Amino acid sequence: MALNLEKMTTEQRNPDTMNLDEMTTLQIVTEMNREDAGIPAAIRPHLPEIAKVAQWGAESLSQGGRIFYMGAGTSGRLGVLDASECPPTFGVSADTVVGLIAGGPSAIMKAVEGAEDNRELGAQDLKDHNLAQNDLVIGLAASGRTPYVIGGIEYAKSIGCRTAAITCNEGSAIGKASDCAIDVVVGPEVLTGSTRLKAGTAEKMILNMISTAAMVQIGKSYGNLMVDVVLSNEKLQVRAENIVMQATGVDRETAKRTIASAGGRCKTAITMILADCTKEEAEQRLVQANGHVRKAILHQ
Repeated sequence: MALNLEKMTTEQRNPDTMNLDEMTTLQIVTEMNREDAGIPAAIRPHLPEIAKVAQWGAESLSQGGRIFYMGAGTSGRLGVLDASECPPTFGVSADTVVGLIAGGPSAIMKAVEGAEDNRELGAQDLKDHNLAQNDLVIGLAASGRTPYVIGGIEYAKSIGCRTAAITCNEGSAIGKASDCAIDVVVGPEVLTGSTRLKAGTAEKMILNMISTAAMVQIGKSYGNLMVDVVLSNEKLQVRAENIVMQATGVDRETAKRTIASAGGRCKTAITMILADCTKEEAEQRLVQANGHVRKAILHQ
């Protein structure tokens, strides 16, 4: 039976770009920019749902659970991208936020035929990662109908996980299968059906919100500073020094020396300076404050 795609907003033709192939390059990029400008407005009504999912993510992480993103094609790649950026940004392990793409890692670079149409594959990928009840599973599909994602969500729900869906079609199938649906309708694409455009941008913006808000809630920032940044290269070493300087008001040499004394951990260095304590006491304060620098500084 043929798929009924024509009713999906993401598959409809955009009346403003019917002559796309007759436009100049400047006209094309101008039209794309105009279309992109409406994405934040389309997301805004869904902020309560986005906040709910971010809070679920924070609760899962606080309980030792994980966040899983599941998708195919562009959606899957966006999930992998956001997941891969969490370790260097927030100092978490690589298995804290996990991006799963239909067809496995090779599908990141090249599409794997038929993988997205396999419900059982979605469930199996989660089983292979030993999905547990305190994990959160977020399905990503611009169309909102990807079988791989639906299979994963159904399995996750069957073992008691919270589930959410991010799509760009109202009343989506994966939204209906999930505990929380974020169906953001951004309208037809400039290039018909190319959901790597507005739909992909909307998904990326929502993922930014979810992962960032969840990490802030579990103590991965002090103010708006990335206090769990991993010092994996020279740029990040300097960034760490700047973070400690901005948080405490000390000079660069003091920041550098304290970071070294803190074992390379910004969070510990800031606590040492602001609470005027040793590394050992700073670490103890942070444990008692569940990793929140502000609470650790105030702890007596």
